[in-house]
Amino acid sequence: MPYIRETILTTVDAAGAVHIAPLGIIAEGEFWIIAPFRPSKTLDNLVATGMAIANLTDDPLIFAGCLTGRKDWPLLPVEGCPVPRLEAALAHDVLTVEDVAEDATRPRFRCRVSASATHAPFTGLNRARAAILEAAILVSRLHMLPAEKIEAEIAYLNIAIEKTAGDRERQAWYWLMERIIAHLATLEA
Repeated sequence: MPYIRETILTTVDAAGAVHIAPLGIIAEGEFWIIAPFRPSKTLDNLVATGMAIANLTDDPLIFAGCLTGRKDWPLLPVEGCPVPRLEAALAHDVLTVEDVAEDATRPRFRCRVSASATHAPFTGLNRARAAILEAAILVSRLHMLPAEKIEAEIAYLNIAIEKTAGDRERQAWYWLMERIIAHLATLEA
C-alpha cells in the first residue's frame, strides 16, 4: 500500500473561483499523486490550471466541515501562485501537475512540489482528531457501505471522542454525526 497524506486541497478554476476539498494525496517517489473521482470540481480545476495547494492542517473542523457542506474557510494568498492556502494550514505545498494518467473513474495527476512553507508548529497528536479524520473519510464513503459497517466504525471511533475530545473535536464530531444519522435514516426508510 502507498503512503497517503490526508490534506485539505485548494484549487481554482480558470476564473479564479476557489474550491476546498479534503483529499488524500499519494506519495510516489519525489512526486505526489492527486486522484480525484469523476466528476469533481477538484478534477475540473486541476485540468483547467494544473495547480493545487496541499494544506497540512490538524484542524478537525475543516475536515468535518468540508464533508458536511461547510466549505467557507479563511484563505490567504500564496506568493507566485494563483491558488490560495488555508489560513489554518500549519504548512502547505504548492503542487504543479507534471502529467496525467487518464482513467475513467479516477485520473491520476502526478505533481511535483514547486514550493513549500511552514506557518505554525505542530503541537502533537490527539486521538479525537484522528477519530474525526477517520469519521470524515467514512462520511465520504457512506454511499458504498452497509449500515452495520457504518454503525460499527462510529461505535469504535466514539471511544476516542469520549476520552480525548476538546470543544473543536466535539463540534466536528457533531457535524459528522448529523450527516451519518441522516444517511442511515434514508437506509431505513
